Amino acid sequence: MTAIETEVKFRVRDAADIERRLQAAGFRQQTPRTFERNILYDTPERRLRLERQILRIREYGDKWVLTHKALPVEGDTGPYKHRVETETTLSDGTTVATIFASLGFLPAFTYEKWRTEWADETGHCVLDETPLGTYAEIEGPEDWINRTAAVLGVDSSEFIGLSYGRLFELWKEESGSSATDLTFAAVEKGEQWFPQPGALATSIRQ
Repeated sequence: MTAIETEVKFRVRDAADIERRLQAAGFRQQTPRTFERNILYDTPERRLRLERQILRIREYGDKWVLTHKALPVEGDTGPYKHRVETETTLSDGTTVATIFASLGFLPAFTYEKWRTEWADETGHCVLDETPLGTYAEIEGPEDWINRTAAVLGVDSSEFIGLSYGRLFELWKEESGSSATDLTFAAVEKGEQWFPQPGALATSIRQ
């Protein structure tokens, strides 16, 4: 399935409060807290990264999902992150990874999180517990994103349009860490980090 993904992230200080607000707004929990492991694949020359594309295999609980993302023709607008997303489920992600390797696409970056999914009739909101702290992602039409953010007590100035990979790079720049992947084993004390607004404003979205 291919669609235009429109979303924003924001840093969460009180996950329990966000979940209470979601419930009060009529959201229902779609998936309870589940461990998720993502591996991005690229050529040795990082061709996909240079073209601002991603090729990802996600293991989410007992499910495997293959995703490709690319910039839409019009690019990003305002504070929102827009991507052309093509996604399908897999029966065995490890077999697809072997096929990727045969085609020259190798693991380039791994990131982990514990994800809880919520949704209403229009869009969905996820809570991601990452090694860099807890974030939420709101995905849906732009006006719905704005309304949902207001219900959650989040101002548009708090919106983040960066990927977890780019947030990881910002954290490395500030912390001096030698970690190469955003995993719970590799990252120490990252949950105490809050991205600086200035850095977010000047960073290229990915």
